Amino acid sequence: MNGLTFRAISTRRRQSGARTYVLVHGLGTSHRYFAALHHELSAYGDVHSIDLPGFGGLPKPPGAPDVAQISGALATFLEQLGVSGGILVGHSMGAQWSVELAVQRPDLVSAVVVCGPVTDRRHCTLVRQLLLLAADFLREPVALNVVVFSDYLRCGPIWYAKQVRHMLRYRLDENVTRLRMPLLIIRGSDDVIAGQRWCAHLQASARDADVGVIAGQRHLAHSTAAADLAGRIQQFAGM
Repeated sequence: MNGLTFRAISTRRRQSGARTYVLVHGLGTSHRYFAALHHELSAYGDVHSIDLPGFGGLPKPPGAPDVAQISGALATFLEQLGVSGGILVGHSMGAQWSVELAVQRPDLVSAVVVCGPVTDRRHCTLVRQLLLLAADFLREPVALNVVVFSDYLRCGPIWYAKQVRHMLRYRLDENVTRLRMPLLIIRGSDDVIAGQRWCAHLQASARDADVGVIAGQRHLAHSTAAADLAGRIQQFAGM
């Protein structure tokens, strides 16, 4: 797809009418840190954990495709997987790719969930984001940090730098206004990257949005509180 390679790790219930969940990782990471949430959601429906181009060991495409380009190609990939009316679950920068995909192709999406969404306009510089990421890293479980850091190494600094520019420029708060479907915003109560004020701003900007807070969790709440999050997503999906 225009030189962009995707990977899907899929669990299918093969039941008529089963919901479909699509998990979209954040900058530098891969499907691996979604393992717990993937497992929890598989009790409710079909689950596809996606690896995006240049991440998770996939080939790095030429140039520096932006959020809109990657999201458009991801939509084509989801069509090939047979996804229609899926529930997108994006973490961190994955929130940007998910929202953009839903804006471009609302026919493929019934709802959007963003966990720890970026980028808070008050902290929209590379230095500030790296400092917040380091502060969060120190408080996350060691085993989970090993997974995330090893994915950063596979991503590499050049591809990371190309994509972080797009992350800092993408106006998530402006693009959620274009969503035609419900939006659920989730953050850990101790997430320094996606603060409460920023998430409340996203809620106010969208047509139909709710905010949920998972107590005692940080930026990787989708992994450290997977069962809690899966239950909230399932409740949201049943609206």
